Amino acid sequence: MRTIDDLEVAGARVFVRADLNVPLDGDTITDDGRIRASVPTIAQLRERGARVVVGAHLGRPKGEVKPEYSLRPVAARLGELLGVDVRFATDTAGESARATVATLGDGEVALLENLRFEPGETSKDDAARAELADRLAGLADLYVGDGFGAVHRRHASVADLPARLPHAAGGLVFTELQVLRRLTESPQRPYAVVLGGSKVSDKLGVIDSLLGTADRLLIGGGMVFTFLAAQGHEVGGSLLEADQLDTVRGYLRRAEESGVEIVLPTDIVAADRFAADADHHVVPADAIPADRMGLDIGPESGKLFAAKLADARTAFWNGPMGVFEMEPYAAGTRAVAQGLIDSDAFTVVGGGDSAAAVRTLGFDESAFGHISTGGGASLEYLEGKDLPGITALED
Repeated sequence: MRTIDDLEVAGARVFVRADLNVPLDGDTITDDGRIRASVPTIAQLRERGARVVVGAHLGRPKGEVKPEYSLRPVAARLGELLGVDVRFATDTAGESARATVATLGDGEVALLENLRFEPGETSKDDAARAELADRLAGLADLYVGDGFGAVHRRHASVADLPARLPHAAGGLVFTELQVLRRLTESPQRPYAVVLGGSKVSDKLGVIDSLLGTADRLLIGGGMVFTFLAAQGHEVGGSLLEADQLDTVRGYLRRAEESGVEIVLPTDIVAADRFAADADHHVVPADAIPADRMGLDIGPESGKLFAAKLADARTAFWNGPMGVFEMEPYAAGTRAVAQGLIDSDAFTVVGGGDSAAAVRTLGFDESAFGHISTGGGASLEYLEGKDLPGITALED
């Protein structure tokens, strides 16, 4: 796979597919982590005299122009981080995009409007994606894939556009792949994996794969209640995927047969409703009252999980342990993050809500070995799936 070091970019129009899908509160960016992660590649191209055309998506506007999903606030923040004016095209691949790109000089940057305002970006129809890819290709001489959070999507700007231009991987994507290969090809052992988040069904493939590669799986978050129910325990009003109970029982059997340790919480923070000010207290994990719902792993579980991480040499974490956005249910996620920091492991935070939790809870990002920008892409890579955006860069 070529990297941007292999491209002659001086004076060239370089289309950078970035991942700038940040959370917004109105026009205010509440977490600029993905923008900051995109800056090094864009800055390097600028310094080498490229005319940088950045394409990205925000949210799921479903092929319609929706002002609440405009990338205009992102253009302003990107400019602040780069220390330059970032020009903003008010469309994706139309008149404004062409005019904006035409005015770029060497070392200058433009950001196109939300790629997903174009129906062809996410279309399942090959011809529709190809039509948009052709228009985007007309804006550039070279392509750099640097939006790792989107590489698992067969979208026009991710999978179709690279075939139309000389292409290479950006620094962010290249680093992500190096880290994930370290997890899949030669992890130092013990290799511990912490999985959380809301649903078991979101992580079926990765659990199946990890039962063959990891030494220890620590399960928390909403998905843990399907594991507890599979063992015959009452879970009250907690999140439960009843249709996955047999699958989870199979995982538990496989883990026992293959010597993979599955660690479940011993206590749970249970509340009478889903709210920060709800009445809540700690209960045994195998005795959740029928009229309560679990919203976090308990304090003893936090200590247990930290102890299970202490001797790990490699650790991967994807998914919070509870509803960390509400302070009463943040302690479990905080305990896991601190346990990773305190271990001697090479630690990888698998993007998405886990990366957001690291920042929200005030941890120093540099205390972790690597924080991924793509939760879904990371999981699919660990499952062994082909990622269309990576395949396109390897051709």
